[in-house]
Amino acid sequence: MKKIAILIIVVVGAIFLFFSFRTEEKAKIDYEVFKVRRGNIRNTITATGTIEPITQVEVGTQVSGTIARILVDYNSEVKKGQLIAELDKTVLESEYEAQQSTLYANQNEFDYQKKNYERVSGLYAKKLVSDSEFETAEYQYENARRALDRSRSDLIKAKTNLNYCMIYSPIDGVVISRAVDEGQTVAAMFNTPKLFVIANDLRKMRVIADVDEADIGQVQEGQKVIFTVDAFPDEHFEGSVTQVRLEPIVTSNVVTYEVVIDAPNPDLKLKPGLTASITVLIHEKKNVLVMPLRALRFQPEDEDGMPVMTEEVKTQTSKSVWLQTLEGLKSKDVRTGISDGIYTEVLEGVQEGESVVTGIRLPEKAADVKKTKPGGKSFDA
Repeated sequence: MKKIAILIIVVVGAIFLFFSFRTEEKAKIDYEVFKVRRGNIRNTITATGTIEPITQVEVGTQVSGTIARILVDYNSEVKKGQLIAELDKTVLESEYEAQQSTLYANQNEFDYQKKNYERVSGLYAKKLVSDSEFETAEYQYENARRALDRSRSDLIKAKTNLNYCMIYSPIDGVVISRAVDEGQTVAAMFNTPKLFVIANDLRKMRVIADVDEADIGQVQEGQKVIFTVDAFPDEHFEGSVTQVRLEPIVTSNVVTYEVVIDAPNPDLKLKPGLTASITVLIHEKKNVLVMPLRALRFQPEDEDGMPVMTEEVKTQTSKSVWLQTLEGLKSKDVRTGISDGIYTEVLEGVQEGESVVTGIRLPEKAADVKKTKPGGKSFDA
């Protein structure tokens, strides 16, 4: 009997301790809440792009030859019409002189054939020469006239090619690339060789950004853009969308669209070719009620661990949040506005200062549980 009594006492004590600790743990379970407050909220999309000058011109040559002189270098400032390079003129000058001689010869031939034609025409009118002699004089005159016209065109062409030996800047700007050196031979047989790249004004730059097809529908001209570059990681630059191009660019089955962003560069910090990480400001509202998006996803559980659902949530006719009040949790319908992915704007349903539930805070004991490391050592979770 004594052993049975001891056994009963032990069992009762174990049950008492079990329910005591269970009640204590349940008492320490609490809800995470957020007090609805006023703040600023932004809806943005992100992308990457490349910085480049707004106006950039590739300067080449239309004739083949050897570079005789180069008068500018990298970063040289140039004016429109300024001589920047010169090709060797020896061959083209010889061709020009040959065309001049041909023109003089054809001019003399034309003058002779013209006088001969006029003389034969007068005799033919008086029936003093035959039809054959008149037709021969007319034929030679027409050939001389056409040869003279062809010589004039060839001389103009030779003169133009000679002028092409002088390379002038087409715009005001800065030389950002030089592709040739003095003594180098350039051939313009099939395409125009690139000699220089000149940027118009580096104080006015732009960003060509590749925006994903899922986001391009939200981008519009005039929207504010904030971007950063790796060269100045602690600085933020501002611009605006100036163009949304319609041509799709497909790379590895990924469709993007080019968005042109104006990027003022008064300090000349932005360099052509820098990679920019851009943030396009789609919507921005200041001093509005905000709450976490987690509050819209929270659902409390009943004693059986099943979600407690209101009729509105069950029918999915509106959005609901749970408020923590003195009487306990209370469900309330809300209407939301724009979101930044973390917080959302509150339009109707809750007031500033009310506590919305965002989750369940773990019991204090769970936060103090020791985890065992390999080797038998322990650390705080």
